[in-house]
Amino acid sequence: MFTLKNNEVTAEFDALGAELRSLKTADGTEYLWQGDAAYWNGRAPNLFPIVGRLTEGGYTYRGQTFEMNLHGFARKSAFVVVEKSAKKIVFALTENEATLKSYPFPFLFTVTYKLTGGTLETVYGVENTGIGELLSTVGGHPGFFVPVGGEGDFTDWYLQFEPKHGATALVMSSACFVTDKTEPFPLPDGRLPLSHGLFDDDAIVLKDMPETVTLKSDKSKRSVTVKYAGMKYLGLWHKPKSDAPYICIEPWASVPSDDGVIDDLETKRDMVRLKPGERYERGFSITVV
Repeated sequence: MFTLKNNEVTAEFDALGAELRSLKTADGTEYLWQGDAAYWNGRAPNLFPIVGRLTEGGYTYRGQTFEMNLHGFARKSAFVVVEKSAKKIVFALTENEATLKSYPFPFLFTVTYKLTGGTLETVYGVENTGIGELLSTVGGHPGFFVPVGGEGDFTDWYLQFEPKHGATALVMSSACFVTDKTEPFPLPDGRLPLSHGLFDDDAIVLKDMPETVTLKSDKSKRSVTVKYAGMKYLGLWHKPKSDAPYICIEPWASVPSDDGVIDDLETKRDMVRLKPGERYERGFSITVV
């Protein structure tokens, strides 16, 4: 475990998955969901080199078929720390025998965390270290307690987006794959009240949405603000058909497979194509009050 700490926030990380494991304010209040087998064991997995599900658990690439689990392999991989200071930590993962079985590319994937005041910034870096083209994408999956600090009930909390700005929802299949349909997702006054029934059909996936959202309650001074400029999609989720006391606010650069379609990686939507030596970065920040 590794720690970044200042006068406002303490953040803890695990080299397994380079995962954020705890995010506490100075008074000891835990904001990050701590996992519970009854609902969801995760906390804040990092998604690479895919986001979401693949049809039949696999994809094709140049005539070969490869298997890959939900959200890719990074979340279950052992990273190494390549840089550490009082305000910053950098985790790194490169290809190995296990990754090459499901993803035939040399790469360098870094997860950088920077702590400033009450804000934790996450930056994903992907570099092509091979001699051919690299195809990949990234996403975040942090979960937060609701109610935050145990203050109020789940339904006292809401997501506040920019007022007078709606969004577009991707219509997902019953198996949580993408369909070819979208629908308007109104946000009256920019607000999405939370209820457990919101997630009875699994995740809500938005696009064309504001680039900032705040989890808050009129009965509490606590809040969580997630900023995700540069991420094309936003997933919202908790365990379907449950009273799960958390919500995941998930900035994604891409989405799951199309329903019933086995992806060809070279034509899969939203994949970033890197030439040898090229690098890209995407990220988001979490501010807790």
